[in-house]
Amino acid sequence: MSIPAFPLAWPVGWRRTPAGDRANAKFGKRVRSTQGSWNTKTELTIAQALERVRTQLQMMGIHDDDLVVSTNLELRLDGWPRSGQREPRDPGAAVYWSDRFSRGEPPRCMAIDRYDRVADNLAAVAATLEAMRAIERHGGAEILERAFTGFTALPGATREPWANVLDAADPLGSYRRLRSQHHPDNGGDRDKFERVQRAWEDYQQEACA
Repeated sequence: MSIPAFPLAWPVGWRRTPAGDRANAKFGKRVRSTQGSWNTKTELTIAQALERVRTQLQMMGIHDDDLVVSTNLELRLDGWPRSGQREPRDPGAAVYWSDRFSRGEPPRCMAIDRYDRVADNLAAVAATLEAMRAIERHGGAEILERAFTGFTALPGATREPWANVLDAADPLGSYRRLRSQHHPDNGGDRDKFERVQRAWEDYQQEACA
């Protein structure tokens, strides 16, 4: 695959989470406390999160040679994101893969930026893959295939330039104003609200590039 592992190659057409809306996740690794219980958690490392992703994809028959993990973390010599780095401004993670049934077709992908740490976004990808494998185990293979088909269809979507919606001189200010104006909870139009959201996501992606 020609998709870069660094910097982050976010799939075109996928929504971005505004930086101020990102959450602190609870994907930490459980460890024993001094009292002997398993209630204590440590922050998940990049290596641990990466292993979760690779394990889930291996269970789907995907080998490392057919896998790209793309983030804003610099790479190790083996091409995987390196642990011990400062969190990048954009902590999103995108995972791309191909399998023997989809040779010659666009790679499948999953991208998450809901959380404020790259490791937690990778862990969220792994958790989502695990949930999708459960769907397949329970007879939902067709649903799963349609879901992944939807994922691969998104990168080809045509997007309106963000500057057509937001004020290029004050993107954040105009985003906040328009978001409040069109928010459905305030009686606004949902289509206009989503148009503003898409414009802000595209602006953020461009700013982080």
